[in-house]
This record gives sequence, structure tokens and C-alpha cells, in this order.
Amino acid sequence: MRSISTATALAVLFGSAALSAVATGTASAATASVTTPGGLIADNALKRVFVGDRSAGTVAATDYSGNVLASVGGVSGVSDLVLSDDETTLYAAAQGTHEIVALDPATLAVKARYPVATNTGPRYLAFTAGRLWFTYGDQWDGDLGSVDPSVDPASGTDPVTLAQFPTEGTSVGLWGPALLDTDPLRPGVLAIGQTGGDSTDSMAVVDVSSGTPALTAWYFGDYTLNSGIADIDLAAGADRVLVNGHVVDDYANGTFTQGTSPFPADGQLADIARDGFVAQAHDNTVTTYRPSGSKAVHTYTIGSYGMADLAWAPDASRVFVLARTSSGGYALKALTDPEKNVPTLTVNAPSSAARAKKLTVTGKLSAAFALPTGVKLQVTRTDLESTKGKALPTVTVKADGTYSFTDTPPAGGTVTYKVSYAGDSGHAAVSASDKVAVSRAATALSLNNNGKLYGYGADVKFTAHLGKTYKNRTVAIYSDPFGADKPKKLIKTGKVNSSGNISVTVDMTRDTAVSAVFAGDARYASKTVKVTAYAKVKVSAAISKHYKTAKIGSTSYYWFHKNSAPIVTTTMTYYKNRQERLDLQVYYQGTWYDSDSEYFALSTNGKVAVNLGAPGQSGIKARIRAAYINGSSGDNVNSTTYTGWKYLYFSN
Repeated sequence: MRSISTATALAVLFGSAALSAVATGTASAATASVTTPGGLIADNALKRVFVGDRSAGTVAATDYSGNVLASVGGVSGVSDLVLSDDETTLYAAAQGTHEIVALDPATLAVKARYPVATNTGPRYLAFTAGRLWFTYGDQWDGDLGSVDPSVDPASGTDPVTLAQFPTEGTSVGLWGPALLDTDPLRPGVLAIGQTGGDSTDSMAVVDVSSGTPALTAWYFGDYTLNSGIADIDLAAGADRVLVNGHVVDDYANGTFTQGTSPFPADGQLADIARDGFVAQAHDNTVTTYRPSGSKAVHTYTIGSYGMADLAWAPDASRVFVLARTSSGGYALKALTDPEKNVPTLTVNAPSSAARAKKLTVTGKLSAAFALPTGVKLQVTRTDLESTKGKALPTVTVKADGTYSFTDTPPAGGTVTYKVSYAGDSGHAAVSASDKVAVSRAATALSLNNNGKLYGYGADVKFTAHLGKTYKNRTVAIYSDPFGADKPKKLIKTGKVNSSGNISVTVDMTRDTAVSAVFAGDARYASKTVKVTAYAKVKVSAAISKHYKTAKIGSTSYYWFHKNSAPIVTTTMTYYKNRQERLDLQVYYQGTWYDSDSEYFALSTNGKVAVNLGAPGQSGIKARIRAAYINGSSGDNVNSTTYTGWKYLYFSN
């Protein structure tokens, strides 16, 4: 009772104490990722990539897209991977257990284990001339060893031979663990690059074709030739090595001399393909070059965090990269078409045009390396009537790389012209597009009942009328009642009748925005119209505590004794935080005067009872009404609504 007063990898890497393999299956959606890179090599026969994770002691096999196929654990401290020349054996250097593990590339099953009698290593691997070569040892006692896979350990002969780095003519030999590289075009040639020494960056090329390394060239480094060695690659078919991705060192007559490098000096590491193509890495960029070229063939941006290793696919179809991720690990990425230059293709269409009128599209195809003569480009037009694209006649590129063609767009709206070059042996495929806003005619669309006020709960018929169109005769009608608790919703969608009309009925319990939408078609533009209709609340007021009702003149009054307090109970459509307003007027000398207006919160059942208080004297005439005032009664979802006046008389 109230009273009124009066005033907003590897996805799966398996590690175990014992060596075990997971069976090969179909490619999963998981991309290989590793915590600490421990080798990267690709094979040609199976079209697989093998990735080692040193910290997890695992080797994973992926397809050429980087999807994990199988994984093996227990390769403790794996530091490098290499394939035999016939690609039938995958070798892994296991530093943690000082052994070389031979795996079946198809299944990752163990074929053999070769213990290496060292306290440090084996570290790096290479395979050439029928033998596996490896480096081992610490900073002051590095050396070269080999494994002869043709020797059966059961015969009593050890297939592992240590201390094979040539001593004659190599001064003090290796002072630390050394990088290895081979040239598929010249079996038996092995490059050795010392890394990790305090005061030397020595390197050598040795001939291992006889099984016993013989010195070809030696450099006892003092950091003047290479400024340290972090990467070494034998140039394909040439007497030179590429150091740190950019330094070219030629060797002849047993001596290394620095040559002229065509590659950018900011390179950090590289890999050389069988055909001599060079992939160079710098920070987060990989760039490929022709064997003796200084112009970039293909450039890739690899994330934002740099990379640890890269390797060519044997068929040169891809370069595989271990790219650092934001989490600190490394993910395998496959870079396609590394030997193909990416042309630049532009398409220039007018920003706007009239439908059914001829327009001209121009553009240019250019590349760092010469394109074939008479290149043809494929053209497609996509519009409202050809949503999957319609092929237009091919266009021939002129000698200066420019091209042009004309077209008459049959449909309006956004029209896209896509131009594509299929590529060739030296250039990757490329495409580009441009959009044209093609004009469409306007159509008439109307909706009735705008601004009309209705009683609470009235069923109101809204009719949309659509004028002339091309093919689309569908209209959608939406209702959006006021208030955040009732979202806009589709009431009806359908074709208009033969008169162009479509109707819906809306239950008007709130002020409501009603909109009609024509989506447009190939010749007529889309259009939306909106109207707002208004709804009162449902409200009533009941009087109690009177002793009779009787007329005074022609007006019916509720009669109260002068010391009785009337109770006014208002019932109103409920809404959160809604209040009703009571208006009280008193009659004096022929005129009704405002005495009080006050707001009272509704309970959740939409009711509130108010005690008006007793006047204490007779002869008083008063009247009262309840009201919902839009914006003042706590919300604005309905239109202002008043009850009729209730008349009160106080007698003795």
C-alpha cells in the first residue's frame, strides 16, 4: 500500500622413455610443430617431411602440406636428420643416448641403432657415397665419423668409424661441432663448417668417395673470411660454398677465397636445391634466387618471429620452413612454387557505369623475369545474375604488358571483373579483380499506418506495396517493438500479389517500427521503407472504501465519509521499472484544480494500491485518474495512456 502526499609440431608429439612408433595413417588437420628444432629433411619418394624436436625427443612425419601423419618418440636429444641416397632409410642423431637411429621413412619403425663412442654427440649428419657421415665432440675435440650401413654389426665388425677428419694439412683440425652438407650432383663431396669455437671459423671440403676422407680444401679461420659459421651449403655442381646464407667462398688448389656474392648480405641461412636454386632466410622472410642471379624470384613473409631452419623438397616444388610462433615454439610451413616468379597483375575498371552500356577495363601484367610472348588472360564477370561467374573472351597481353577489353554489363549492382593468368614454367599463377557499381532503376515501395496510435493489443494490418521490378517480386516485412528485450524479427517474406501488395498483422502491445525490404534484382535497386505505429498500455483504476455510489447532477460519484480514506488500485501492463502516475484534482467554485500528481512503482503483477488519505471535512468533491506517461513512467516502449476520471465525494 502506497500513500499519496497532499502536495560486451606438432599438434600431437609422442614422447616416451623407450623408442616406439605410431602407425602411419591419413593426413590429419594438425600441423607439425616443435619446441626445439632438431632437424628438417624432405623426401621425394613418399612426398614426406621429417621434423625433429630435440626437447621432446621425437621425430614426426608430415605430408607436403605440413599435416602430421606419424610420430616416433624416444630419440633423445635429436639434433639432425638425413635420408640415405635411395631414401629408404631416415637417420636421426640422438645426442642424449649417443647413438644414430635408423628409421623406416614409411612407418618410422626402427631399422637399426648405431652407438657412437663419444660423450658429446653425434651432432650433425650427411649422407653421400653410400655412407652416413656425422660430427661429434666438444669445443676442443671435434671430429668426423661415419657409419657403413652395409656392415652387419652381428658380423663382429663395427659399422661406426670415428676420428676420420683429415689430419694432414688441416693444422689443429676441428675445434668444435661442425656442420655438414653434400651436393646430390657430386656424390662423395662433403662440406664441413666448424661452429661454436671461440677463435676460429674453420671449414673444409673433403672427398669421401673412397670411404676415407681426403682433403680437398681447408681454411683455418680467424673470422676474417666468414665472421663465424652458422650455416654452410655446397653450391650445386660448383667448387664453392655458401656460408651464412650470403657469403660465397670459392675453393681451388686447396684454398678458400671469398668470391662475389649475388645474394643480399642480410641473409642468415640458406638451402640450395638440386638444380642450384637458392632459398635464403632473413628474419621473417624467405627469398629464392636463381643459381647466379641477384634478382629475387619469389619472396615469402613468414609470420613475425623469424625461423630456425629451411629445406628444399627434392623436386623443388616447395621450400619447408620451421617458423617461430608467438608461443615460442616452431611450426612447419610449406612454401609453394619457390622457383616461379610472382607476376604483378592490375585491373582497372570504372568505379561506376550504366547498366546495358559498354564499358572498358584496362590493366597490366608485369614480372621481374620476362613473360612469354602473347600471354592470354582469362576474364570472368560476376554479378547478380551470374553469381558463380561468367567466362568472357580471353584477352591477349600486348608487348608492353598492357591489356584492355570491353563489356556491356547486363545486370546492375556490384559487378566484379576478375582477370587471371594461369602461369607458366617460370611464373606462378596470379589473379586480380576490380568492382564496378552498375546503376539500377529505382522502384516504388510503401508501407501504411505510419504514426497511427492503437489501443493495447490491437491487431493491426500493415500492407506493403511494391512497384515495378525486373524479376524479383519478394518483399520481407520486419517488426521491431520498442525495448531492448524484444529484438527485431522477420514476420513474413513472400511474393506480392497481382496488385503488388503483401500484408501482415501485428499485435500492437508496444510502440513498433515496421519495415518492408525489397532486396533488389538485376535491374532495380534494393529499397527499404519503415513506419512507426504506436500502442497504448492497458490500464484501469478501481476505487474502494466508499459506502455508496450516487449521482450528483449527471455525474456518478463514489461517496465517502469525511474520515474515510479512499483506496485507488491501478492495474497496468507491466514492464521492468515501470511506474504509474496518479493525478488528483479538487473542485472549487465551479472549477477543477490540480491538487497532486505522483508516480508509484508497479509490482510485478502490474498492480499498485494507493491510499489517498481522509480529508476530515465534508462537502469536498475530487477526481482521480491513473496514467502511463511515455518517458516519465520509467520507460518509453508505449504511448502515453490515461484512464477516465473517477469522481469522489466526501460527506458527513
